Amino acid sequence: MALSSPPAGAAAKKVPLVVYSAQGYDTAMVKAFQKATGIPTKLDTNSTGPLLTQIEASKNNPHWGLLWVDGATAFASLDQQGLLVKGFEPNVKWDALGKANLPKDKSFVPTGVTLMAAVVYNKSVVTSPPTSWQQLLQPQWKGAVGMNTPSQSGPTYPFIAGLMNALGGVTKGKQYFTSLKSNGLVINPTNGPTLQALTSGQIKLALVQSSAGIGAEHTDPTLTVKYLDPVTSLSSNIGIDAKATKTEIAEAKRFAEFVLSKKGQAVMKTGDPHGDSLYYPVVEGVQPRPTLPSLSSTKVQHIDPYTWGARESTVNTWFENTIAK
Repeated sequence: MALSSPPAGAAAKKVPLVVYSAQGYDTAMVKAFQKATGIPTKLDTNSTGPLLTQIEASKNNPHWGLLWVDGATAFASLDQQGLLVKGFEPNVKWDALGKANLPKDKSFVPTGVTLMAAVVYNKSVVTSPPTSWQQLLQPQWKGAVGMNTPSQSGPTYPFIAGLMNALGGVTKGKQYFTSLKSNGLVINPTNGPTLQALTSGQIKLALVQSSAGIGAEHTDPTLTVKYLDPVTSLSSNIGIDAKATKTEIAEAKRFAEFVLSKKGQAVMKTGDPHGDSLYYPVVEGVQPRPTLPSLSSTKVQHIDPYTWGARESTVNTWFENTIAK
């Protein structure tokens, strides 16, 4: 007697969703997502630079399903290479920040906004902080300014691009950073080491992501955060691998929807309370953590991720070879 066929869907095997992420709350989010959906999820967490290098190295045989990092320029560059699923938008009600950061072709999904760069300093050491980016070039700040390198830190290229945009273009921006280097700019890999250089007294001003700066301010009452005009909007985003299987693409879409759901936003706001959880929400009905200052008091600029994303590789190479050395 022949065996009866299994019920429809019983033989369908769930494909693990591979999440590449540089978010401080990603472990908590993956656990919550798996619990809510039953979808097996593998997390590869690292700094943004190494994750993008992994994606570049595996373009012909990708090993990721979903990328979740800060900075729309990186996603615009991936989109221009045809590496992202287009036309996907979760069924959510965007607030003004969400609408401003959603790309026209819907190739990536904003999940929150921070600012780049915040100026962090010890208020007992620095009693007269700078009031403009140009002031960082003055002799009083020689050897006293530190920042991250864009080859490791995802938020750093948007900061560099934002300053170049504000100064009038790539050439003028290169001149600025060359002058900053001549004034003793200190380069570290990411937010953590740059803030450590500040607290150890190696530098007096740390140029880092707003969430890292505010988090440091929370844990060390001697530190404070200041924004110079303009500061650049930095969206965290989810992009889905265009070469993934249909099953994994569907799972990735569910992950994005979960992140922007009420449950997911609760995880984002609590998963890294002194770091990435200090973001401005992009969906209606979600409030930022109460310690975040109002955006209305800060001059925030939005740069075109497609214009600046196309320049990211060459600008980063120039920065590494000229400024970070």
